[in-house]
Amino acid sequence: MAGWWPALLRAARRYPWPTNVLLYAALFSAGDALQQRLRGGPADWQQTRRVATVAVTFHANFNYVWLRLLERALPGRAPRTVLAKVLCDQAIGGPVAVSAFYAGMSILQEKDDIFLDLKQKFWNTYKSGLMYWPFVQLTNFGLVPVHWRTAYTGLCGFLWATFLCFSQQSGDGTFKSAFAFLHVNEASVLERPPKK
Repeated sequence: MAGWWPALLRAARRYPWPTNVLLYAALFSAGDALQQRLRGGPADWQQTRRVATVAVTFHANFNYVWLRLLERALPGRAPRTVLAKVLCDQAIGGPVAVSAFYAGMSILQEKDDIFLDLKQKFWNTYKSGLMYWPFVQLTNFGLVPVHWRTAYTGLCGFLWATFLCFSQQSGDGTFKSAFAFLHVNEASVLERPPKK
């Protein structure tokens, strides 16, 4: 069991792109599976497959290239440089990623208007992301080695994907709707009689 960690480290150094992309996509897809579990319904593996498709074909690759581009444009870990990277990430990377998720999922779900979710939920989702991602990226740009940044973003993206997938399926792109759902769901679990 302990042999997998050194193998993963070697793979990340030797093949950083595929290693980071696969880790990111696996974590993003797991976020969808968790969101389905929290909703309490049966697992929808087609939905998880669609999320994985968007993660592999766009999100993971975009993050890999974007994070490296930011490092080339703004090299180093000085506080001003890290802050500049975070600002660029939130001003450019965030909107691109949110837009690609909503449009990509709508395409894969064969919706008539592939931009409807994007139009209805973009601003709320983007504002919610501004409460989460700047703190993640401060840590990422300040502490994480370049060859692990996409995987780290995927790890933090696990929580974000849980929220994002919930928002895409039934939320309005706000943390408030997700927390309200979780609160109602928790109350219904507490009210159930114990199984005999």
